[in-house]
Amino acid sequence: MIDKPRRQPVADSNNGEAKPKGKPTKRFLVVIAVLVGLGTLVVFQLFRWQVVEHESLGSIARVHAATLIIDPVPMRGRIMDRNQHLLALDIFEYSLWVTPEQATDSQNRSKFGELARLTNKTPGQIEEMFTSKRIHVPVAQRLDEQTRRNIVALNLVGTDWEITPKRMYPEGPLAAHVLGFVNASHIGYYGVEGFYDRQLVGELPALQPAVQEDPILALCNVRETKPGRELVLTIDRAIQYIAEKELFAAMKQYDAPSGNILIMDPITGAILAMASYPGYDPNHFSTTAAERLLNPIISDQYEPGSVFKVLTLAAGMDAGVVTPNTTYNDTGELEVGGRPIFNWDRGSHGITTMTDVLAYSLNVGAATVSTTMGKDRFYTYVRRFGFGKLTDVDLADEVPGTVKLPGDSDWHESDLGTNAFGQGIAVTPLQMLRATAVVANRGLLMKPHIVAQIIDDGQIVDVKPTVVRRAMSVETASQMTEMMINAVERETALASVPGYAIAGKTGTAEIPTVGGYKTEDTIASFIGFAPAHNPKFIALVKIDRPKQSPWGSKVAAPVFRNVAAQLFSYMGIAPDNVAVAERFARERERLGLIADLQAAGQPPQ
Repeated sequence: MIDKPRRQPVADSNNGEAKPKGKPTKRFLVVIAVLVGLGTLVVFQLFRWQVVEHESLGSIARVHAATLIIDPVPMRGRIMDRNQHLLALDIFEYSLWVTPEQATDSQNRSKFGELARLTNKTPGQIEEMFTSKRIHVPVAQRLDEQTRRNIVALNLVGTDWEITPKRMYPEGPLAAHVLGFVNASHIGYYGVEGFYDRQLVGELPALQPAVQEDPILALCNVRETKPGRELVLTIDRAIQYIAEKELFAAMKQYDAPSGNILIMDPITGAILAMASYPGYDPNHFSTTAAERLLNPIISDQYEPGSVFKVLTLAAGMDAGVVTPNTTYNDTGELEVGGRPIFNWDRGSHGITTMTDVLAYSLNVGAATVSTTMGKDRFYTYVRRFGFGKLTDVDLADEVPGTVKLPGDSDWHESDLGTNAFGQGIAVTPLQMLRATAVVANRGLLMKPHIVAQIIDDGQIVDVKPTVVRRAMSVETASQMTEMMINAVERETALASVPGYAIAGKTGTAEIPTVGGYKTEDTIASFIGFAPAHNPKFIALVKIDRPKQSPWGSKVAAPVFRNVAAQLFSYMGIAPDNVAVAERFARERERLGLIADLQAAGQPPQ
């Protein structure tokens, strides 16, 4: 039998001698002594807290349990229209809590029925809350001011209130897409609420270092908050109402599922109204379908159709390729890049001027201009007018549109012809309106903006108009204005307001699909500015898939006229022809076409 080797003693690192087995070392004894000492201290402290000071510490705990300490939420800044009408503000919501240990008053029980009624609960649920073993129990949340007053009048024992701000939109659905909304976490989404969220939220000062180090002080610390900055918008509440009212009427009249009306000051880029249908009520955003929350005027793109001819002709004139009186022989067809281009009426018009091209909205004429310019010059102007890029408007979730350029994998030579009349190029309504406003603004491209002033603790900061670039010469803008006036007078009488010179252009765009264009569905639009020689506003009316008529001249132009007539009255714009205007004003009054804004209710959603 083989003996197992014995385990050798471990040599001490200090003297190399073997330690006797089982005999504790001096270091081991020190460790044992320290552990025993710490254990004794812990036992002593537990005895002191649980036995000697039980009553005093229990009293402190009950005081803190009965006092609801909530980190304050800064008040969000108010949002107003250009005339200081409130469009968004914070109000208070109240949450009721009970401390059951303190709610032992016998009179509480007799009030359970009334409290249950005020909080939409049963008396049994209320009794369960007031007799719970928990330290603090929520009874009801997000109560309004009147309900809080009614509950306070019950004189309940052992209850506390938590106060939190809630965003309110007093005008309901008015300008919803402009404003956006604020969620339950006090975060702004969409519109100015989303874009200016950091400025609107306010400030909560940080805890002092000494307070941070003491948990009790940190818990009980009450910090003064600084309200967020206030915004004064360029939006005019009355003009916004006109736009929404007329848009809703057009949706019903033409049996259309959606549409937009956008109104802007072409000289400053200030947006006066921005209306889209369908809308929503930001007070109840959580019940709204997600796709309705986006602002289609800046977030949806579409092919603009013939309104784009204004910019094609302006580019051709500014480049020196054509003049208003330049002629060409319109045969009714032009092949570009192997693709035939026809006029909307499939007709030929013979010897035709550029002024006629705009008035009769001839596709062949527009394509003649773009092909004569050549791809480099044409697309230089397309980019100069701001297409394919963000406008940098101060609203959340803007998209840049889609412009295919020579050299891109998806660009084809035929695009040079079709882009000239607004096909194969995608824009947002804001991009289209801003670009056309260059004509009204003597050639200057402006940055559109929706905030006029930012107010920070009483200090007012004005938002100045911003010129992006000169997109065309003053002479070109003047010539284009006269051509647009001519187009309205000759072919778009339904957009006219007697007594006023209006410059405008219609658009009837087919809607692209995977297999081509849906000829049965169109986007009918009209862009116009007035008074033409001293413009105070420019407006885009866009009606999607109208069932009653596909044409912009029949659908969008009359809506523009209704809006413009009310703007002339509301804004106090003097007519160009006083005698004609006075007769027309009397006729409008007789027909009841002037809206009484003071008596008007909320626009429908």
